[in-house]
Amino acid sequence: MGIFNQQKPRLVQWVLIMSLMDLCYGQIVYSVSEEVNNGTVIGNVTKDLNLNVHELESRMFQVVSGDSKKYFEVNAKNGLLYANDRIDREELCSDALKCSLNLEVIAHNPLNLYRVKVDVVDVNDNSPSFLAKGHTLNIVENASPGDRFPLPMADDADVGSNAVKSYRLSPNEHFSLDVQSGGEQSASPELVLQKALDREKQSAIQLLLTAVDGGKPPRSGTLQVVVNVLDINDNNPVFLTPLYKVRVSENTPQGTTILVLNATDLDEGINGEIIYSFLEHGNVKALETFSINPDSGGIAIKGNLDHEENSAIEIRVQAKDKSPLPRSSHSKVIIEIIDINDNAPEISVTSLTSTVREDAKTGTVVALITVSDRDGGKNGVVNCHTDNRIPFKLESAYKNYYSLVVAEPLDRESASQHNIIFTAIDEGTPPLSSTAVITVHVSDVNDNVPHFLDSELNVYFKENIPAGTLMQRVTASDADAKENAQVTYSLLDGNYKGMLVSSMVNIKSVTGEIYSMQVFNYEEVKMFQFRVEATDSGVPPLSSNITVNVFILDENDNSPGILPPYSDQGSVNTENIPYSAEAGYFVAKIRAVDADSGYNALLSYHIAEPKGSNLFRIGTSTGEIRTKRRMSDNDLRTHLLVILVSDNGEPSLSATVSIDVVVVESNGEIQTQYRQRPMKEESFSSLHLYLLIGISSVSLIFLLSVVSLIALKYHRTESSFNRYSTPVITTHPDGSWSYSKSTQQYDVCFSSDTWKSDVVTPAGCQPADAELISINGSDSFKTNQTLPKSEKVRMN
Repeated sequence: MGIFNQQKPRLVQWVLIMSLMDLCYGQIVYSVSEEVNNGTVIGNVTKDLNLNVHELESRMFQVVSGDSKKYFEVNAKNGLLYANDRIDREELCSDALKCSLNLEVIAHNPLNLYRVKVDVVDVNDNSPSFLAKGHTLNIVENASPGDRFPLPMADDADVGSNAVKSYRLSPNEHFSLDVQSGGEQSASPELVLQKALDREKQSAIQLLLTAVDGGKPPRSGTLQVVVNVLDINDNNPVFLTPLYKVRVSENTPQGTTILVLNATDLDEGINGEIIYSFLEHGNVKALETFSINPDSGGIAIKGNLDHEENSAIEIRVQAKDKSPLPRSSHSKVIIEIIDINDNAPEISVTSLTSTVREDAKTGTVVALITVSDRDGGKNGVVNCHTDNRIPFKLESAYKNYYSLVVAEPLDRESASQHNIIFTAIDEGTPPLSSTAVITVHVSDVNDNVPHFLDSELNVYFKENIPAGTLMQRVTASDADAKENAQVTYSLLDGNYKGMLVSSMVNIKSVTGEIYSMQVFNYEEVKMFQFRVEATDSGVPPLSSNITVNVFILDENDNSPGILPPYSDQGSVNTENIPYSAEAGYFVAKIRAVDADSGYNALLSYHIAEPKGSNLFRIGTSTGEIRTKRRMSDNDLRTHLLVILVSDNGEPSLSATVSIDVVVVESNGEIQTQYRQRPMKEESFSSLHLYLLIGISSVSLIFLLSVVSLIALKYHRTESSFNRYSTPVITTHPDGSWSYSKSTQQYDVCFSSDTWKSDVVTPAGCQPADAELISINGSDSFKTNQTLPKSEKVRMN
């Protein structure tokens, strides 16, 4: 080791094979002697790869090795590759002539992978040794000069020039040393008899065998050899061949005989009976793997054969006779172990990142994969692939090295992670395979806008609800994750038809709850709209909006209002009727309005007082007060009527008006607010004049049509006359009239309002309180109220 340390500067040599310009396109080869001190510089990786030494730390320059020990490391400051642990070639590669360590040097940002191969050079750190300290040879005294006697071989853990190269024998007068080497045979020492032995002169000869390796300086080991001179047994057993060769598959079952030795001895008796045996030498494993039948010479398997451990085994065999002074001969057996495909490929995965952004570009490297197979030939050729249904693919980088790269656009919302299965298959027969699985997570990017279920949302909100009441909650979903899916809400529009939206509603940014900011009045605002924007928290943020239509629902918050000429309760309203009034005589008409809408504005009229009177009735929908019957002497001359006007809301609201109905003796005494209103000039405006002319024309045409219909009915055939009843025109006491024939009836309804009665559609004409002409499908034609001759009439 002293000489080794003196020559340390020459031990580290490197050879640059190929410069890596991209990921896995070349390899740098260095060589280093085993047993170098920790910290010994092997090469300048930065210089050899044309890298900037100032970028090493920022690019996280590192060495990755598949071994459990980290034999080498790179100085991130200067780029020097140095030894980091003790390197023992014998531990790493055993008897292999070549010993190499493959390293992966990785640089990030951008990602580059470089292959570094370090050849471990053997140093002469092991001395030759023999299995036993001594060896005994029994040689008959009549052995002829030139006879050869094999000696044990020395074993040296070193290889190449450092292995055993020569043997030396201590000086003596009887023996010389001959070393057989070359070809398929390993160097083996043999004693050669130079001078005849004489047991009587010397019965035992002490020799010292020295094995010397080829190292510089060389190392050696010794073996004590004792030669016992025996008495005569003058014929040696002879093998048919000095070298046996046999081929056997590594899966051959134990107990199988692979070779039968054959040796002959010309002697007779026990001197000619042969016993076969193995000669012990350096390869102890061979003796543990095979057995020999001492009588037949058959060699059988007793252990496991492994081509990957030993592709060929050499055994030395001996044939010895049974003489008390036996003679023997030896031969060599070389057993070639044929490889079979008994090793599945091995997969090593180096994951560069466990998470990939979903917007990662095609070609982004995710992991590095290395495959290997201990078998040889085609059995050791391995192909690797992945499932084609994933957005990743394998790219061959260098020999059995692959890169897993992004092959298609990723979408986290479709698949947030991918379990990637690698399958390695060799080319053996039958092929063997193995699998490995890695999980790649896809990280989210903000590529989805918040989504509302609809583009518009209708909200129905009652009026008079206190400010601060929850009106509605809007919700938008976002297919992204984490902060990219965190949605906040805001009002998008500043005003609506001159009204500030912020003064009407407010929205909670986190929950999307919309609250009222004021008390709404249906009579003032019936509907308004605004937009709500949903924005996620991504960078940059994405947003969408929804239009919210708010419909204010009417509440029954307005009582009916009595229209002129009558006043609400508290005022005196008087109407006069003649004592001679018939049943159905028109007394007055109450008109009311309600500021609400719908059912809340649907009004009905009722007589609240007097409850016990049966003289008057009121149309519940028209508000017309009429007599039920004729007057009698027992009736009062003044009747106080309290009219209740109610709407249809929940709860119902109402108003009342009081009317004093005074019974007078004649029509000339009748003075009512309703019948004799002062006539103003403006009442006869051109608009009113045109209206009266139009109504009169329509009425005339309608009456002519009715008369024509009656005439047509009247002039029917005799059979028709017998078949139907005679037409009847009836005049009622209240001045109304009706026409009837057969089963058809026609009702004619007119309003008695002199000046400004409204024209009402036929749907508004009620059977009991009708004001319009109606045809009900029967042949009767009647009126339900008196038409005063002195009043102008228009249809209601």
